[in-house]
Amino acid sequence: MIKRHIVGCALFVSALALPVTAHHSGAMFDATKEVTLTGVVKEFQYTNPHSWLLVDVKDAKGKVTTWGFEAEGPSTLTRAGIRMRDFAAGTPITIKGHPHRDGRAAAAWVSAVRTSDNKEFNPRAGFIVK
Repeated sequence: MIKRHIVGCALFVSALALPVTAHHSGAMFDATKEVTLTGVVKEFQYTNPHSWLLVDVKDAKGKVTTWGFEAEGPSTLTRAGIRMRDFAAGTPITIKGHPHRDGRAAAAWVSAVRTSDNKEFNPRAGFIVK
């Protein structure tokens, strides 16, 4: 009788964990493609569970499109040496990312170079074990 309850509880807890793993999927981004854009930071949403760097990009006709670049949360970005102050509004940057599969102006952030000092920022570096 007790074994059935333990098994039932284990299955219930396992079922609860499934949506969490699905949430962290990067399937919406196309890892086989990369976009490189130059623009100015509109806003840096340094939040959990994912941060977003919003960048205003002008096309050849002067039309501005705001692109969203998704990265990990603040703890991982901090380990990568990325602070919120690194990307204040108005900061000119060149940024690379894996674009959203459905054509939206969004991408998974791969790297960014701040124009003022050519400093490169790699959000994935926060996963490197030293």
